[in-house]
Amino acid sequence: MRTEQVTCPLCEATCGLDVTIDEDRVTTVRGDAADVFSAGYICPKGASIGALHHDPDRLRTPMIKRDGQWHTATWDEAFAEISARLLPIIAEHGKDAVAIYAGNPSIHNTSTALYGRVLYKALSTKNFYSASTVDQMPKHVSAGYLFGDPMSIPVPDVDRTSYLMLLGANPLVSNGSLMTAPDMRGRLKAIRARGGKIVVLDPRRSRTAEVADEHHAIRPGTDALLLFALVNTLFAEDLVALGALADQVTGVEEVRDLAEPFTPEAVESITGIAAPEIRRLARDLAGAESAAVYGRIGTSTQAFGTLASWLVDVLNVLTGNLDRPGGAMFPLAAAGQANVQTGRRRGFAHGRWRSRVRDLPEVLGEFPAATLADEILTPGEGKVRALVTVCGNPILSTPNSGRLAEALDQLDFMISLDVYLNETSRHADVILPGPSPLQRPHYDVALYQFAVRNVANWTAAALPADGPQEWETLLRLTGIITGAGADVSALDDFVAAQVAARAGVEPDPALTGPERLIDLLLRGGPYKVTLAELKEAPHGLDFGPLQPRVPDVLATPSGLIELAPPALVEDVPRLAAELHTVPNGQMLLIGRRQLGSNNSWMHNLEPLVRGKNRCTAQVNPADAERLGLVDGEEATVRSRTGKIRVPVEVTDTIRTGVISIPHGWGHDLDGMRTAVATAHAGVNSNLLADELLIDALSGNAVLNGIPVEVTPN
Repeated sequence: MRTEQVTCPLCEATCGLDVTIDEDRVTTVRGDAADVFSAGYICPKGASIGALHHDPDRLRTPMIKRDGQWHTATWDEAFAEISARLLPIIAEHGKDAVAIYAGNPSIHNTSTALYGRVLYKALSTKNFYSASTVDQMPKHVSAGYLFGDPMSIPVPDVDRTSYLMLLGANPLVSNGSLMTAPDMRGRLKAIRARGGKIVVLDPRRSRTAEVADEHHAIRPGTDALLLFALVNTLFAEDLVALGALADQVTGVEEVRDLAEPFTPEAVESITGIAAPEIRRLARDLAGAESAAVYGRIGTSTQAFGTLASWLVDVLNVLTGNLDRPGGAMFPLAAAGQANVQTGRRRGFAHGRWRSRVRDLPEVLGEFPAATLADEILTPGEGKVRALVTVCGNPILSTPNSGRLAEALDQLDFMISLDVYLNETSRHADVILPGPSPLQRPHYDVALYQFAVRNVANWTAAALPADGPQEWETLLRLTGIITGAGADVSALDDFVAAQVAARAGVEPDPALTGPERLIDLLLRGGPYKVTLAELKEAPHGLDFGPLQPRVPDVLATPSGLIELAPPALVEDVPRLAAELHTVPNGQMLLIGRRQLGSNNSWMHNLEPLVRGKNRCTAQVNPADAERLGLVDGEEATVRSRTGKIRVPVEVTDTIRTGVISIPHGWGHDLDGMRTAVATAHAGVNSNLLADELLIDALSGNAVLNGIPVEVTPN
């Protein structure tokens, strides 16, 4: 019997866990009270990490499909199949004939976060897609143009703020998102305990809204209009005060001019927020001792996602709350922080190349996931003929998923790196599984870059793996693509030499794989710690609260915060045109987060699906009466792309004109091996999401505010 300290990789909070193991069985999982960041907090997902490890449906060996039937295979057989079938496609049609889809779990996995890019570079395909374009891509675009680097995303300094405004965010359920912050309930309570205020703008009275001081039920998809009205009020009432940023910002007067049409009166009927309330919110924000505005997935997954993301930080700048304690600040991670090199002036740009079918611009080297099916189904030169999915389930997480399923059936070859035979991997020809989270070492390279406190923690593998680590699998695939062969050690040495050159330090010859890379990144990082030092601190190292980083963090061509970048300014007329629209009363579909769920990949664990059905369509009592809907009975929900039948849940927690269905369900398809998920199938709301509806700047899918028709069955 032993207890291991483990950093939970199942969401963005990075909580410390005490995992007790009896021989090879996990017996208990508790929060690590000594963890420097989470201090004992644990959520249902973290508590289920043992269930994930022991899940009998989790794949332990490769699978090969022959004549429509799945067969277990050795690793050598699986790689031989890939070499025999993928290389001829590349030889005949070029590397762009292969597409990649990287899913959300790949960022929560040290191996795929570090070594996935090695495979992606080897393939060198323009057809790269990821979960980012059904999630946070607008925030990367706005941050890139404002601050010069798409990873320079300010996070609320929640531990010191006195006023927190949240739009389209439910951190009590998400545990923070693009804001790594364990125990958000405790952190929000602390804001109110010290006399602070929390304001939530959301079409639903979410769990976060229930503990807030104010909740305003905004109409879906109108966040950018409301934010611009707040900006308008700041200028109109002479409330703009840049503070310490006065000499670090350009474009303030241009923003003033852009905001002129967006008066509170002009937006109130569209947003559903009264003009006097908008003015009061602006005054409260400007008058707070310290304040932070935070927008998350609800503000990103809409038609004006990039403008809304931009305006969040415009408000933080105009009120003098950017880059100061209690405001919105830039983290400084111990390893892998993208924006630590001072003196950079390269700036940011998107649209370096465009998609073949819909002529959509590239962003961060990606095309929108909403156009993946187009590239597979449309004949002609450049057609996608093979697909590699890395820890992703786009059949459940991307728009018009019925059309994407049709597209995957037409591929010549498909590989899935996945631990389940699920809705997406069932279309593959080869599945390559990885170890469970307890069988691999872990360091949160990506998520610490968005943490509300600068910390670091290393997790050693708590249990032996029953196959290769993902980094070894990714390097083996890289060897096939490049012709370098199966010498994983030599490829790993090559990767380490490149990382060492960028970090400016020499590799430790005693280390290999992710351990060596993390050690290089730590020693080349801002705190100059070593992996050995981190290993000696099983509860993590605390480098303290966030500190001001302007101007060093800025990488714009001017070296300043460019508040009115041309790429974003050019999109404002499209938003201004919305001022002339009149809501027509059509029902609008939004999603909702659930504490025991992380998109589609936590539904095969019995502890997380117990209790009542959570995949319901929530509607307001007034809408239920108007539409003839009955609580507990089914309704049919239709959009341009499809229809679903879903149980109705009548509740006054949602505003009129809105229907809410959670994202990531729909486990009722043939050919899967996920018994628990299938028994709690729910419905796939992305059958209703329209792949033609995207944010113009970022290509992000519109998953909030989808027009639908709702009828009783």
